[in-house]
Amino acid sequence: MDVLRTPDERFDNLPDYPFPPSYAVVETRGAPPVRMHYVDAGPADGPVVVLLHGQPTWSFMYRNVIQALVDSGMRVIAPDNIGYGRSDKLTDATAYTFRRHVDWTRALVNGLGLREATLVVQDWGGPIGLSVLAREPDRFARVIATNTILHTCDPGLAGRLAWAHHGVDEDRVLLQETLLDYVALYARAPDINPSMFLDAVAGPLHADVLTAYDAPFPDRSYKAGLRQMTALIPLTRNDPGAAIGRDTMAALRQWERPFLTAYSDGDPPTRGWDRVFQEQVPGAQRQAHTIITGAGHFIAEQKGAELAVVIAEFIGLTN
Repeated sequence: MDVLRTPDERFDNLPDYPFPPSYAVVETRGAPPVRMHYVDAGPADGPVVVLLHGQPTWSFMYRNVIQALVDSGMRVIAPDNIGYGRSDKLTDATAYTFRRHVDWTRALVNGLGLREATLVVQDWGGPIGLSVLAREPDRFARVIATNTILHTCDPGLAGRLAWAHHGVDEDRVLLQETLLDYVALYARAPDINPSMFLDAVAGPLHADVLTAYDAPFPDRSYKAGLRQMTALIPLTRNDPGAAIGRDTMAALRQWERPFLTAYSDGDPPTRGWDRVFQEQVPGAQRQAHTIITGAGHFIAEQKGAELAVVIAEFIGLTN
């Protein structure tokens, strides 16, 4: 199983991303040890905030959030998923599984000895990060969920989500056609570049920002993890990812520490999940949930400063 490492010079002079790299070796069953990159910025004794990205981004997406939180005295940990950013990239697409992504992030959290951390999750950062929380609840003090999901294919989700994604009867599912189109595109397209999606959803973006999003992937050989993550979206109740999601949701139904949703007003793929979390997570009860206006899916790219204010204020109110 080959492992690639993006050359360091690909990350020179990125706009508004001056953070020096930090690395940890993480392991999971059936795969070689790999090096996971993370930003570690701010005072070592400050309140810890963990920012988890999704697909097809990396910690660069959080650059403005990181700086704003650091300026307010917080220590920010912003990892790159394995296969993304400055983290190592396995060349075998089948090496990437939902469980391994959870294991890798869990290994980082445990290796850093994080305690009383605030977990901020977006896109795939939600399924991965919330599944880490389900396994390591004592390491986290609160959660902020923004434009994320936890696909379980539960029939009870019928009519709750803008993008249909739920079981029907005992052996059928109802899925949004656009979701299936998206999965098929990643499987069939000759090549995929993150900048195409960022510019389409959050743009128009400056050329240097688009270049930064593509920086981790010099050529197609580096993109196995980028492409495979879309194939990991649970589409049926029989998918192993759906089983992980059900276990994680069961843990969240016992989570009584503060849980805030801060979704955007322009992201149909995740619309409705904020209400699901609000209703099913005890710690979400009586919180001042918010909608950030004027943003699509990549809320930290479009409204990073506003998201940072939400995070800082929530930490201040729930300490």
